[in-house]
Amino acid sequence: MMGGLSLAARERWSAAALRHPVRTLLAVYVASRLVAFAAIWVAARYYQAPAGVGHLDPTLTDMLQLWDAEWYERIVREGYPVPLPADPTTGQITYSQWAFFPVFPLLVRLLMTTGLGFTTAAVLLNLVLGALAVVLVWKVLSFPVHAGSQPARERLALVAAALWCLYPATGVMVLPYTEALAACLIAGALLLLMRRHYLAFAVVALVLGYTRAVAPALGLAVLVHLWLRWREDRAAGTAPLRHDRPQVVVMLLATALSAVAWPLTVGYVSGLPGAFFDVQAAWGQRPDQGPFVLWFSWAWGEHGLLSVLVMVALVATYVALVIGRHGAWMPLEVRMWAMAYPLYLFAVVRPITSMWRFLLLDFPLAALVASVAMRTSTGREVVRHWRLRVAVVAVCLVGGILAWSCGLLPYVPWHVTPP
Repeated sequence: MMGGLSLAARERWSAAALRHPVRTLLAVYVASRLVAFAAIWVAARYYQAPAGVGHLDPTLTDMLQLWDAEWYERIVREGYPVPLPADPTTGQITYSQWAFFPVFPLLVRLLMTTGLGFTTAAVLLNLVLGALAVVLVWKVLSFPVHAGSQPARERLALVAAALWCLYPATGVMVLPYTEALAACLIAGALLLLMRRHYLAFAVVALVLGYTRAVAPALGLAVLVHLWLRWREDRAAGTAPLRHDRPQVVVMLLATALSAVAWPLTVGYVSGLPGAFFDVQAAWGQRPDQGPFVLWFSWAWGEHGLLSVLVMVALVATYVALVIGRHGAWMPLEVRMWAMAYPLYLFAVVRPITSMWRFLLLDFPLAALVASVAMRTSTGREVVRHWRLRVAVVAVCLVGGILAWSCGLLPYVPWHVTPP
């Protein structure tokens, strides 16, 4: 009897959550931010060496000011240096603010006009942007067009967005970093694309070009959308893109410009055409050595052939999930983003621990996890005990948040592993 009442109560709770998805997601989001702050506090209290912050009692505020946050504060207070800083001995371009995109610090600077300090303004901005991002992620995942038939789509999308709040590196979304802003822009761009608001997409793409280097991956989602649109128009017996051709041209040009906007700006302002890439090279990014080469070299250097096989198996498993039944319920544009973005990262980014936070923007990963946890082998019906299975996943993710915060976020000068 009690079990029946308990099950009925759970069903009522699920129904209420689905009736008010935004309210539900914001509640989960608030809880996840509390978890993130608690994990960062634990890192400050028990894992941050005093040498890394300059005093004997590391605090939560200290943790919020580490790593890239220091560089964004420099941009806000000092701007971008001209000429570019160079090593006095070799003359080569060295570390500088030019490696960091300008939209986020610009928004922080605007918020600071209210009298707030940098850290407070940046954290408050990211808390708001993070809330907007989780709602947009849910909207994108629940969009039914260009997606396989799925009776439980609304429930899957809601759970997926909630699990995305608990991604192990989610703590970076409360730090003065660009992840929260980039997540908003990427999810918003995909939603605008699927709704065929091409001019609005173009505007977002241009802003994204000054926020994060993701345009090549987003461009593939655009091409897939246009291919689908072409097929649909021809099947309907109308001229492909008949009423939207000028808007499509603008969208394609904006997406292409987004890929080079910041490098071109850096080159123009500095007077050195390749300045952006020189600065990136100073930070250790060398995509000129060839796509994927650095990852295979790193894997081989760790444990030889075994590491290479494990890495290939992980990538193959992920691809199989995206193109298989667990990804079929997502719109095809979103699945293309899920394929293109991680592969783009592996192609151009060297093996660094920051990949954990970079993959935060691959929000379809949360949709795959939700689908695996909730659905039967047929990929359609939701399993009876999906709540328990999702709860187990959530507990594991909370452990991941603690591990990321305590393992990567602390700064110790003699052992640097950036988050």
